[in-house]
Amino acid sequence: MLKRRDFLFSSAALFGAALAPTVLRAASDFPSRPIKLVVPFAPGGGVDVFARLIGQKLKDLKGYTVVIDNRSGANGTTGGSAVRKADPDGYTILFSAGTHVMAGSVMKTPPYDAVADFAPIARAGEAPMIMVMSPKRPQTTIAEIVASARKTPQDWNLAVAAMGSPGHLATIEFNKLAGLNLDIIPYRGTAPGLNDVAGGNVQLMIDPVLALLPYAQAGNVKAIALTSSKRSSLAPQVPTAAESGLPGLDQFSWYGVWGPKDMPPDLVKTLNTAVNEAVRALAESGQLAKIGIEPISETPQQFDAFQRAYLKKGAELLASVNFEPS
Repeated sequence: MLKRRDFLFSSAALFGAALAPTVLRAASDFPSRPIKLVVPFAPGGGVDVFARLIGQKLKDLKGYTVVIDNRSGANGTTGGSAVRKADPDGYTILFSAGTHVMAGSVMKTPPYDAVADFAPIARAGEAPMIMVMSPKRPQTTIAEIVASARKTPQDWNLAVAAMGSPGHLATIEFNKLAGLNLDIIPYRGTAPGLNDVAGGNVQLMIDPVLALLPYAQAGNVKAIALTSSKRSSLAPQVPTAAESGLPGLDQFSWYGVWGPKDMPPDLVKTLNTAVNEAVRALAESGQLAKIGIEPISETPQQFDAFQRAYLKKGAELLASVNFEPS
C-alpha cells in the first residue's frame, strides 16, 4: 500500500516534471509581452532621455516592446518602490542614475536598501555634468560666481534634480570647494528645477550635460563650466571647472538598470546582454556622442562592485559636510 508521504513525494515530483518544461519555455520566450521600464523622474530629464533611447534600440535590435513609465517623487524611491514590489520576471525594471544607490544616505526613513533589495542588471553609461546659471545674472565664470556668493550668499541658491543624485553630490562638492554654504533646493526631476533656473527663481544648477546643454544652447540658461577634468567635444566652448576658477570639482553622472531582488540569474544575464548590445549600437551610431554619454559595458557582477564603491564614496562626501538626511 502506498504511504501518504510517498504519494505526496511522487505527486510533487510529477508536478515538478510537468512544470519544468513550462518554466524553461517561459524563460526562452522572454519577453512575451511589453517590458515596463520605470524611470523615477519626470519626463525630459537626463535619465528619461537615455532610457527612451535604450528602449527604442531594444525594439530595433531585439524586437522588445519597452514602455517608459515615469514615476517621480521621493528622491527617486517612488519609482524604485514600484520595481522592488514587482514580480521578479523581468517585465518591470528600473532605469535610474546614481541617485538610486544614494537614497538611503539622504533620507531619514528610506523605503528600501537600494543595494540589497535590487538585482543589478547593467550599467549603461556615464557623462560629465555641467553647471548652468540663470540668464538674469551677469557672471560668466565660477570664480565670479563664488566672489559674488561670498558677498551676498542670500542672493544665491542651487537646484538639484533629487537629493542624492549625481548633481546633488556635485553641488555639495561645489559648496565645499568654494567655501560656501548656499541653499540647495531639491526638485522632482531635472526639468522642473531647470525651468526655475531659466526663470531666475533659482540661480544655479549642476546636472548631466544631456539634460542641461540644450537649454544653454537655446539661450534659456547660461553654461558656466563642466564638472570634469577635460572639455567635452559636445560643448568644446564650455570650460572645465578648473579653467573657470574652481580646481578639484570632478564629478560625473552614471546610469544603470536594476530589477527586483529575486530575479533569476539567467534572466538577469539575458537583460544584461540586451542592454549592453543596445548601448553599443547607440554608441556606434553616434547617438550617445550627441548627448555626451560614454558607453559602459559591464557584467552584473562588475556593476554591483561599482555601485557599492560609489555608495561608499558618496556617503563619505555627505559625512564630510555634516549632511543631515531629511
